[in-house]
Amino acid sequence: MSTSPLANRRQFLALIGLSAVAVGCGTAVGGGSAGKGGTKTLRYQGWAGQVIPAELAADLGFLDDVKLEWVGNTISGPQDIQSAATGQTDFGGAFNGAVVKLAASGAPIKAVISYYGSDQHAYSGYYVLADSPIRSARDLVGKKVGMNTLGAHSEAMLDIYLQRGGLPAADADKVEPLVVPPVNTEQSLRQKQIDVAVLGGVLRDKALAKGGIRPLFTDHQLLGSFSAGTYVMTERFTRQNPDMVRTFVTGVARALDWTRTTPREEVVARMTDIVRKRKRNEDVDTLRYWKSYGVSEPGGRITGDELKLWLDWLTERGDIPSGKVRLESLYTNEFNAAVASTAPTPSGR
Repeated sequence: MSTSPLANRRQFLALIGLSAVAVGCGTAVGGGSAGKGGTKTLRYQGWAGQVIPAELAADLGFLDDVKLEWVGNTISGPQDIQSAATGQTDFGGAFNGAVVKLAASGAPIKAVISYYGSDQHAYSGYYVLADSPIRSARDLVGKKVGMNTLGAHSEAMLDIYLQRGGLPAADADKVEPLVVPPVNTEQSLRQKQIDVAVLGGVLRDKALAKGGIRPLFTDHQLLGSFSAGTYVMTERFTRQNPDMVRTFVTGVARALDWTRTTPREEVVARMTDIVRKRKRNEDVDTLRYWKSYGVSEPGGRITGDELKLWLDWLTERGDIPSGKVRLESLYTNEFNAAVASTAPTPSGR
């Protein structure tokens, strides 16, 4: 008898596709090293049409002698941190639940700084067509929800919404999350290929500007303001390259704080310039809708609460054995030397 993929919904983070075997093979030191003239390089994956905090930090001149080497784009946080864990890149970022799950699988990683979150400006919304009959969690039974990846932030929020809506597990299993590339999600909703579209950031605001859709709920409504994702590095990499890691983390922290103290129009202009300069044939129009990275703590500092939320939740659900992961082993702020109250002065423009 075959088993529906949705039957494992209560173990949904297992869909990340991260195995202890795969992670155990990730013994590569990574590409971050000192080259000729003392140049230091960190390999990473980007997001099409977006400027991640690390890229902004580099453009602002906050990374000093550390250089970033783009190796391609991703649409999945879990895939991004798996690449970091296995040495294909030197850092990656994902939803904190995915970070906890990866650590529980045996990956020797640590979160070093928060890089995105949810606030009144930056949030993920679950949108339906304006005339859709969907109004509650129960209305989602048998419906399709399009999101960028499974087993990460979007599916976690959907799961919480269904739980809070009082939906029994048997009915929750009938709600079908589907992977849809972010750039195609709005179109898929409007063409009724999916019933609900998860939209965030500039893609959300661009879709709202067109009209014809309305929110069913948002992650900010569910949990309030919170830092949702962190950049991770392997423990081996941080041990072997402490100065480079400190420069990188502190530079990203300063970039996050710079976006808080700088007029939005100036931040958007800077991001637009960054995307144009890298010449990857990307649409810059969506950048004008950018408002915030949503990181709740100054300098992207990790309090532990943002990881504890998911550690406790995963443990209670049985996804992680009790005591398998210690909270204090998941993160460190030792490389973040930014002074949050100091407004940095950018260079390199």
